[in-house]
Amino acid sequence: MLATLAVTGASTLGARRLFAADQPASARPAWSATDRQAAADKLMTYFTRTAPQLLRPPQGILSHANIAPSLPGKQYSTTLWDWDTLWTTRGLFRFAHLTKDDAFRAKVAEHAQGSLQIFFDQASPEGRIPMLISVRNADPLDCLKPAPAPNHKNQAKPIFGQLALLTADETNDVRWLAPHFAKLLKFYDSWTANNVSQIGLLVWGDDVAIGNDNDPTTFGRPFFSSANLLLNTLYYRDLQASAELARRLDRPADAAKLSEQAAALGANLLKYCWDPRDRFFYTVDTQCVDMRAKLIKSVKPGMDMSWKCLPLKIQTFTGFLPLWCGLATPPQAAGLVQANYVADQRFRGDWGVRSLSSLENMYCMDFSSNPSNWLGPVWIIVNYFVWQGLENYGFHDEARDLADKTLRLLAADLEAHGSLNEYYHPDSGAPLSHQGFMDWNLLVMEMM
Repeated sequence: MLATLAVTGASTLGARRLFAADQPASARPAWSATDRQAAADKLMTYFTRTAPQLLRPPQGILSHANIAPSLPGKQYSTTLWDWDTLWTTRGLFRFAHLTKDDAFRAKVAEHAQGSLQIFFDQASPEGRIPMLISVRNADPLDCLKPAPAPNHKNQAKPIFGQLALLTADETNDVRWLAPHFAKLLKFYDSWTANNVSQIGLLVWGDDVAIGNDNDPTTFGRPFFSSANLLLNTLYYRDLQASAELARRLDRPADAAKLSEQAAALGANLLKYCWDPRDRFFYTVDTQCVDMRAKLIKSVKPGMDMSWKCLPLKIQTFTGFLPLWCGLATPPQAAGLVQANYVADQRFRGDWGVRSLSSLENMYCMDFSSNPSNWLGPVWIIVNYFVWQGLENYGFHDEARDLADKTLRLLAADLEAHGSLNEYYHPDSGAPLSHQGFMDWNLLVMEMM
């Protein structure tokens, strides 16, 4: 990247923003309000040109207007992904607000509703929904492939309630969802039928396309063993969103049930995932089973096996997600931020939040597309999660610093390469994957 800037004679903004990984932060130019505005203007100019290209017309199996995560002709441009659709839609609505473009906001709402309908149209009789749908294939990852129960194939991440509520808020209308709400409830039923562990947390079936693809707390681990924090916090937020949707649809019994489920899940997350010694939230392994009655039948059991899970003490960005979803108590949030974010640079890179602590032995900056690399690179969705969590709990200075890093990173990448990328090196800012990627990069507009 530095070489590119030197050869192309990039302007001051880009040249001042990209540094060798070994240059101390203290040697870097100060970031002023003028710099911040210049970066924001540069990104808004780019989004003005590119954001409308993410509104995709019906084509093939994507038979309704829908939302793409990347620019035409780029990786992912002919596919519809589960959580990517939520974040891209959120970013597009934010763009409409910043530009005061009501016509564009209406188009985004139409395409968001179409995306939801495509997902619901492909639901199986059990309520399972594929996490990926392409123009020519309704289920490229075989999420719905018949299998003995429980089906270890992962289905779509629980984001459809959040997407529907976001769209309802933007249109001040929820009536369009009424014909699909039963399918949303059946989707939740399919999760509880297949993926609820003995401690009440959801577990992934296998490790395919879990979002943070090669998270060591799930990737390569036994089927149905990982109560991953990303999965459970997304589900918590989705149940809350759907409870609100049910209230607006005048379905009080559904609203009460969904609220109760969210509260129970939240209580279990706090009970099992919070580590008071490390002041960190961990994904837990749910494989703890008392086997004495089977293995030593002749001996009377003594002390009860009082633990039902074990924390997987690998520090990934998911430890901050209970702040994003507002679940952590204020003391927990304060302890987590002070001990695991402010204290050192395990997570705080020069260009954003490391997706994996730099002290973990899996920490790695290699490019990978299958699975994508979440072993340390900066992803803008990770920056967004942590930024939102910091804001939620009053850490406004830390949130502003992270917002500035995100703006600087994307503006510099745009100036150097003419587009944005999927993930980045946390120390050098170098892009590591998939030029032309948009998706959650649009969320930088919420940080402006």
